[in-house]
Amino acid sequence: MIENGSGEESRRSVRLIGAPTDYGQDRRGVDMGPSAIRYGGLSDGLANAGVDTQDAGDLLVPRAEERDPEYRTPSEGKARFLRETEDVCGRLSNEVQQSLADGHTPLVLGGDHSIAIGSVAGAAAEADIGAIWFDAHADLNTPTTTPSGNVHGMPLAALLGVDEWAGVDWANAPSLSRENVAIVGLRSVDDDERELLRESEISAYTMSEIDRRGLANVVEEALAVAGNGAEGYHVSLDLDWLDPTIAPGVGTPVRGGVNYREAHHAMEQVAEDGGLRSMEMVEVNPTLDQHNETAELAVELAASAFGKRIL
Repeated sequence: MIENGSGEESRRSVRLIGAPTDYGQDRRGVDMGPSAIRYGGLSDGLANAGVDTQDAGDLLVPRAEERDPEYRTPSEGKARFLRETEDVCGRLSNEVQQSLADGHTPLVLGGDHSIAIGSVAGAAAEADIGAIWFDAHADLNTPTTTPSGNVHGMPLAALLGVDEWAGVDWANAPSLSRENVAIVGLRSVDDDERELLRESEISAYTMSEIDRRGLANVVEEALAVAGNGAEGYHVSLDLDWLDPTIAPGVGTPVRGGVNYREAHHAMEQVAEDGGLRSMEMVEVNPTLDQHNETAELAVELAASAFGKRIL
């Protein structure tokens, strides 16, 4: 529930936006993620959370096989399908901006994590925002540090203008600063990303820290970081944040993630905090899943993030 101008509570309205891309990684099938999540009962799940849902459908995304995957940047590095990613993220940013202007909370369904460039840039276009990255990975590579060239490992670096991403107008989020970014659940970080995290103001919480301090304490701190001086925050939920025993349908699984109850509790904390401005769920790959259980879990977590409770 949200408060309207008269001080009364009204139902939150969520607009679903599908971004069926697999440009950002090299395992096919993640482009079917939006369909799998919808099939998992997303509209009903959100309705049970007391949310009105409007489905804007999917962005039109040409098939990767029809495109040239290699595109070298002006720097020495490379980023695969960068032109295509720019096109999708530009259109997605516009959709997110329009959703907010229409009074809807955008819920973007991926697709691979490269789409975060578009969803966060759109959410940050007219407001100073923070961001919480629930992810096993830091997503802070650049075209010169990436081991793979896959943009799904770069979106946070792009949004923050790290190194050669600086000044790339379609990728940088205009009002997102490092001191308002928290990454929760890290357990797979590349060397260059590790160095950046040690030197920057980004708040990074590993699974080891979660084990020591407890997830609730870490998420509470992350929410404070993202919301400090901001006009709300974006939640980026990569399903590989969860342990692959409960979320097998992801392209880059990493053992040792959060469990079922921890994930729900974190999303419940997001709902209770009340600062959610926009959200995305990414990296659901039904070709790697078992009986659509990862997509159905994504539905459950979205419902928790938007306020579903047992009592």
